[in-house]
Amino acid sequence: MSPPLPDVPRRDRGPRALIALSGEIDLTTIPLVRSVLVEGLGDHTRTVDIDLSAVTFCDVSGFNLFLEMAQLTGRSGALMRLNRPPRSLVRITEITGSGFLLHFVRPGPRPPHDVPATAEGSVG
Repeated sequence: MSPPLPDVPRRDRGPRALIALSGEIDLTTIPLVRSVLVEGLGDHTRTVDIDLSAVTFCDVSGFNLFLEMAQLTGRSGALMRLNRPPRSLVRITEITGSGFLLHFVRPGPRPPHDVPATAEGSVG
């Protein structure tokens, strides 16, 4: 049985987008997460904050997706920030020595524009 798809609330404010993921990010949920992240890169988006505080697990396929998205955002002149990453994702970057490729924002306050618990546009 596959894990449930992550909830993906999203909110835009001017040149910033906040995408809050929850649940597990793995091979089965990558297509949904990829489509939401690509959609988050609007024409005027300069910063994409991805709130990972409710993500319970992220495997290497999720790590690869975040690397892909970091390259895509960089080419478009935007910045992707991974806020409050799960330990599993941090551990993958430690093992591979590739943490410098992703912009982690360590635990602390939520990203600048919180997504309410019952956000509009949830997918899941």
